Amino acid sequence: MSTDELDLAALDDQSVIRLWGSAMRELRRRELIRSSNNPVADLAERAAAEHLNLTLQTKSNPGYDAVDEAGQRYEIKSRRVTAVNRSRQLGQLRNLEQRPFDFLVAVIYDEDVQLTELWKIPVDHVLACSTYRPRVNAHVAHAKGALLHPPAERIV
Repeated sequence: MSTDELDLAALDDQSVIRLWGSAMRELRRRELIRSSNNPVADLAERAAAEHLNLTLQTKSNPGYDAVDEAGQRYEIKSRRVTAVNRSRQLGQLRNLEQRPFDFLVAVIYDEDVQLTELWKIPVDHVLACSTYRPRVNAHVAHAKGALLHPPAERIV
């Protein structure tokens, strides 16, 4: 069944919410996601691991999400860009000055959760192109502009 065949507008609010819950359970059963939170972060980790041949770490691992065969550490951040929210702000990067990872992987999805971009960015470049925000005690980076210029590498 395609999403065009499923008339969500015909369902009441509670039915749509239940459908979302059922879809989340099935995504987890299929091991497409690893948590019960917003699936975009889990899907981004999976996409990064597949495209860069990474091994995902445990969910409680501080500072990075995956490693490659050489032992380099990767922090994976994602964003779903929609018609009503075009922001490309990635998740908060804590303790960035301590370089807890070697590369940031920025994963961008469209509104239909289709992968549109995947970038591999060295930590020093991330540090140079991000802004520290005391209010959240973290650096914030946007997947656009200077951050995506060399030495950043577009994978997808």
